[in-house]
Amino acid sequence: MRRLTLPPAGAPAGPLRPYRDSAAPAALAPAGGSITLVPAMWAIDPQYMLYMVPGLLLSLLASWYVNSTFRRYAQVPLQAGRGVTGAQAAAVVLAQAGVRDVRIEPIEGALSDHYDPAHKVLRLSPDVYAGRSVSAAGVAAHEAGHAIQHAQGYGLMRVRQALVLPARIGSQLSYVVIIAGLALHMLGLAWFGVFLFAGIFLFELVTLPVELDASRRARERLEAAGLVSRADYVGVKRVLDAAAFTYVAALVTTALQMLYFVTRIRGEER
Repeated sequence: MRRLTLPPAGAPAGPLRPYRDSAAPAALAPAGGSITLVPAMWAIDPQYMLYMVPGLLLSLLASWYVNSTFRRYAQVPLQAGRGVTGAQAAAVVLAQAGVRDVRIEPIEGALSDHYDPAHKVLRLSPDVYAGRSVSAAGVAAHEAGHAIQHAQGYGLMRVRQALVLPARIGSQLSYVVIIAGLALHMLGLAWFGVFLFAGIFLFELVTLPVELDASRRARERLEAAGLVSRADYVGVKRVLDAAAFTYVAALVTTALQMLYFVTRIRGEER
């Protein structure tokens, strides 16, 4: 089964992959965490694979696409904002939006970029913080977009935060509850597990527009500040669109897994 990693309460989403176990996600990896197939479930019902393989392939494709796109544009320097680092681009985006109480700091780790709303800190990985490329500007501005969302009280971010706890509980308990309910033929218990799992689905469903909005803000602010040329803008858009694809892949995978559980339980009811 796919294990979902979630942020602590109060932390909004980052650009290119989901939360791990700290205040924010890293930048370029498949959204929604990794996919793990449970041998017991596979052995009991091979149909499980029919639901999970498409999501697995889609997630692998999303991971390849976002990483290859980032690497490609990490080699392309900004034309308009030549010499501007990712950290400087983020600072400009924040200043344009009137957000002046967010610190920008480097953080160790590859593509570990995130915005921490609890401490109002935008943390950028070395390649993004000091990078002078289209990819660096895009990722940094995207993170700044989350800080702007936080400062402006963006509605969907508040909804997402309200779903953090249900999603965390669902991630930790739903699989065990569903499997136990099916194994013991306690279908009410299995349906309760599906209810818990729905928290994960809703969390990912709301995360997608939050990420898209942050990317939109990033592109608009970079263009308004004159930091990107038309060619730069196209590159930034491609990097952030590739990132959004990882969230789509995560959502589809979660939906397929939930559909499998619903189908399996209904089959037991007949």
